[in-house]
Amino acid sequence: MAKAASVPDEQPRFNPTNIQIRMAKVIIIGAGGVGSVCAHKCAQHPEVFSEIVIASRTKKKCEALIEAIREAAAKRGQKSLPAMEADSVDADSVEQLCEIFRRHKPELVINLALPYQDLTIMDACLECGVNYMDTANYEPRDEAHFEYSWQWAYRERFEKAGLTAILGCGFDPGVSGVFTAYAAKHYFSAMETLDIVDCNAGNHGKAFATNFNPEINIREITQKGRYWQDGQWVVTGPLEIHKELTYPNIGGRDSYLMYHEELESLVQNFPTIRRARFWMTFGQEYLTHLRVIQDIGMARIDEIDYNGQKIVPLQFLKAVLPNPQDLGENYTGETSIGCRISGKDKEGKPLTYYIYNNCSHHEAYLETGMQAVSYTTGVPAMVGAMMFLTGKWQKPGVHNVEEFDPDPFLETLAMNGLPWHEVVNGDLEL
Repeated sequence: MAKAASVPDEQPRFNPTNIQIRMAKVIIIGAGGVGSVCAHKCAQHPEVFSEIVIASRTKKKCEALIEAIREAAAKRGQKSLPAMEADSVDADSVEQLCEIFRRHKPELVINLALPYQDLTIMDACLECGVNYMDTANYEPRDEAHFEYSWQWAYRERFEKAGLTAILGCGFDPGVSGVFTAYAAKHYFSAMETLDIVDCNAGNHGKAFATNFNPEINIREITQKGRYWQDGQWVVTGPLEIHKELTYPNIGGRDSYLMYHEELESLVQNFPTIRRARFWMTFGQEYLTHLRVIQDIGMARIDEIDYNGQKIVPLQFLKAVLPNPQDLGENYTGETSIGCRISGKDKEGKPLTYYIYNNCSHHEAYLETGMQAVSYTTGVPAMVGAMMFLTGKWQKPGVHNVEEFDPDPFLETLAMNGLPWHEVVNGDLEL
């Protein structure tokens, strides 16, 4: 990418005196990589998160996470921690979810379980009068189909109940939407093109591994591509369109056009955007393994009969692939995720704008025991929860992150391990 004048990093610092502090209890559902990072980061803010309940199908996993959080806090000299408790729940069961919600009485549920479970958790939140937040949109188990319609259908019920539901508060979706809202607020009178660019330039030393849940990851990547162009969706073959893009501190990487859920909400909330696309980098070795997985039928999500038992090939593959939670220790390199936007500035003149974050796998591991892909999702989840609990992001109904004020979120994000950078009037390459 051609050099351009960077905007000095004058990101305001998080100042607790500027926010409405009200200590509250949260339940984090999910103790995988993202849940681990989110719990670690919530525990660093006992002034906001007075009590943290970590619940998953396996209680021992949650107990081990709490012990890891206490050990990390002791190493950095943190004297005060929230009260923490482990619990177990089947997030497919509204009945079980309601039981722990009624017993713990949280202010907010942070859903970091599987996307298949979004609706059951939202149903339980409505039944029990609890606010809701997640990092990924709902998708049915039997179809790799990604859209917000199922969750947007809950808008009226959450609004009538006086409850807030915040959708997609990870990095992409999540920070990518907040970046776009920040650009609209501070730089553009009309955004015309939006390209979300996601690069993982790390090396975990494995022949093939996914950086988050393999089942969800492979379903996402093998779907058809889709992008927004002049008021309609254009469908492409899976990873059909690609080009080399240059990423800060990384260099050129092959980047592939694919569909990502935040495009759906962003083109609705910012209707001047005439073209919106999402790009992700993949190495050739990864793509070769992925192609073989598809060719031999291991990416199938329908049930097959094996020795009299029903199994889903992709779920079996998940069981034999490396656990994403175990990749961090030897992970080197960094991620780079951002938004490249063109349009008209506040005075109606042409403007290009690039806002991004780079995150080190090694530094993420040293702090939380997880690699940067989990870190860049778990930290924004904590920040979004903080925005809700401190009164910055409260609005009855179901909302995507770009519908809220981006400024306090990005201020807090920068103070919690994910600083962001801007380039104005550079070459977007797209």
